[in-house]
Amino acid sequence: MSNILFFLKKISPKFVIKNIRPVYHYALAFLANVFYGNPSKKLIVIGVTGTSGKTSSVYLMAKALNEAGYKTGYTSTAMFGNGNEEWLNDKKMTMPGKFFNQKIIAEMVKNKCIYAIIETTSEGIRQFRHRFINYDIICFTGLYPEHIESHGSFENYKKAKGELFNHLKNCKSKYLNNDKRVVRIKNNLSKINFNKLKKTIIVNRDDDHAIYFSDFWSEEKMGYTRNEEEDQTQNIIYGNVNIASVGISFDIIFNYNKGEKQIEKRTIESPLIGDFNVLNLMPLLSVVINQEIDIDLIVESIKKIKNIPGRLELIDVGQKFLAMVDYAYEPVAMEKLYKTLDLIRNIDGKLIHVLGSAGGGRDKSRRSILGEMAGEKADYVIITNEDPYDENPLDIINQVAQGAKLKGKVEGVNIFRVLDRAEAIKKAVSLTGENDTILLTGKGNEQAICLADGKKKKWDDREVLKREIKSVLT
Repeated sequence: MSNILFFLKKISPKFVIKNIRPVYHYALAFLANVFYGNPSKKLIVIGVTGTSGKTSSVYLMAKALNEAGYKTGYTSTAMFGNGNEEWLNDKKMTMPGKFFNQKIIAEMVKNKCIYAIIETTSEGIRQFRHRFINYDIICFTGLYPEHIESHGSFENYKKAKGELFNHLKNCKSKYLNNDKRVVRIKNNLSKINFNKLKKTIIVNRDDDHAIYFSDFWSEEKMGYTRNEEEDQTQNIIYGNVNIASVGISFDIIFNYNKGEKQIEKRTIESPLIGDFNVLNLMPLLSVVINQEIDIDLIVESIKKIKNIPGRLELIDVGQKFLAMVDYAYEPVAMEKLYKTLDLIRNIDGKLIHVLGSAGGGRDKSRRSILGEMAGEKADYVIITNEDPYDENPLDIINQVAQGAKLKGKVEGVNIFRVLDRAEAIKKAVSLTGENDTILLTGKGNEQAICLADGKKKKWDDREVLKREIKSVLT
């Protein structure tokens, strides 16, 4: 059916397509839901949205809940899981087609999952991929400018996110038994024997846009914050954050019984690195408290999660230098990454940064900014192809390079433009000595490079980096 829309785009005026597209997407979402038997009504559905941190938050939530004995499936930018199996996301889309979404949720039901966690993007929302998914809990991680050229403005981008929260009031109520299984209610009288699952919004209250997302309808609202003066009956307060090269620890204070004056405190310890992972863990902890899951089970589960695929993922094949892959592709995330890198790399060694910038009309203004950041932070900057889509990849590379040159980098000396991504990675390895660090950003564990006319090239940064490092070790 997507081919039909593509054909119509070719032969129809833009205003016709603009009117057809919403009907097309809505109809497809409806048909997918009917075909798979409305599976999202049969388990607890958690949506996670925001500009960054979504994928990591989804992964941490799924891993910790599964480890604690609550079978969970999930969809995310990095990976999919149906409760029995996990696999890398090779779709190059966070929220794939409507039929895929409903199919994997149906698989979760078949596999007896209790929870389904859906990473939900603004682009997915705009194409109605969230419609006919019966969400129960929606988590907002934070918001800053992204996909501006696609949405037209930051305000439109924010409103697109808001449509997910607005959708919550249209989601039908569910009832749970004592094992947190969704049960079918035969009549109103039978409701008294089960627990109503309250439609809940969970918000990062320290974000500038927290009030906007908190104001949408819900039966229960929660938040997480570093502000100790916030009301503990509605918020989890976290603090005493300790960031080290071997992991993170922090305290949370919460009211476990939702309104009763029983304040509790726990110390969270994780082998994950970087203060951003404190924030990535907060949606999980909020859900656990909202769902009245034994917090001590989750505290122990968190200790066992040693990495997140494609997120600050260390590549080690026996070399004497540090090499890592990360998904970061925009300035805010990149800044956080550089700060974390200072904790774990040898600051006396060189930093070799391989980066690009996604094309296809995606936020062109960030390209020179990324170049400037790399030019300032890295000793060597190698700019390469990332996901050009229908743009000329050399144009993108040149725009990033221009930013690096503004910070004093010299062509052929400490800045290199290499069109072929594999050759760029090879170049980085050739420049790296003992105690140095290679940082490869932009794709993480993505499984394809997106080219013109919808074509994809099979790809995995991690595997290419491993191959090139091994070649210099033999």
